[in-house]
Amino acid sequence: MIKTTDKIHFIGLGNMGFPMAGHLANAGFNVSVFNRTPSKSSNWLENFSGTALSIPTANIESSNVVILCVSKDEDVRELLTGDNGIIFKLSANTVIIDHSTTSAQLAIEMASAASEYGCFYVDAPVSGGQQGAINGQLSLMVGCPAEVFKQVQTATAPYTKAIVHMGPVGSGQKTKMVNQICVAGLIEALAEGLFFAERAGLDTQKVMDVVSQGAASSWQLVNRHKTMIAGEYEHGFAVDLMQKDLAICLQEASELNIELPATRAVSGFYADLQADQLGHCDTSALLLRLQKRKSAG
Repeated sequence: MIKTTDKIHFIGLGNMGFPMAGHLANAGFNVSVFNRTPSKSSNWLENFSGTALSIPTANIESSNVVILCVSKDEDVRELLTGDNGIIFKLSANTVIIDHSTTSAQLAIEMASAASEYGCFYVDAPVSGGQQGAINGQLSLMVGCPAEVFKQVQTATAPYTKAIVHMGPVGSGQKTKMVNQICVAGLIEALAEGLFFAERAGLDTQKVMDVVSQGAASSWQLVNRHKTMIAGEYEHGFAVDLMQKDLAICLQEASELNIELPATRAVSGFYADLQADQLGHCDTSALLLRLQKRKSAG
């Protein structure tokens, strides 16, 4: 059983992973970190207690838990089962907790590979954004064998406000797809509402103040409308990452033989932003897309 004094191998110190690994260190875990950009590991060590690794497999056989927080299926596959894959060097019964947002098929594939070496792979994508990671208030949707879930709870408790066992491996990723489908639609609705208010000559801040008190309110409205009104789009989850996630959602929907018309439309809108070289902006830039196209017209 995992204890707070155990060794955790944390890979991926991006906007989310950096504070998440920090919470683990502050909780007393023995944390080793790896990031492809070494300067991020150095920066992390300036803020937290732990060890920086030069390669992802360094001393990994002594870790009880390996946590991944990277971007794509390809990143996870290369790290775990590539030429110098982590899975091949793990001790038996090691728990791999993957916070990356990937396809469900990738999760099933990695779980099968891990089981061959007596280890457990857990798909545990997160929701709550960068601010949730900083505040230690993330929500986790977990796919894993039931007997492993308690260990996942213990290992992730320092940065988690809610965690739910969704079912077998792959269930966590499918639940994250639901999250992204809902979020994408909400952001587009908020962008259109703000754009309408702006063009109608209304005081957009007053509009948001009143509609946020009723049925139109959402996390996106409460937390993003002010930066959208100000034209600031450097807050949180990037367009490029959301577009990657929506592609996963649409692929899964295709395999289920179902249509997601709103999701497909919003994916197209994000593609417009990418074509305008704005993929680095946060997802609320859907308002900017509307404004740019109005101006162009």
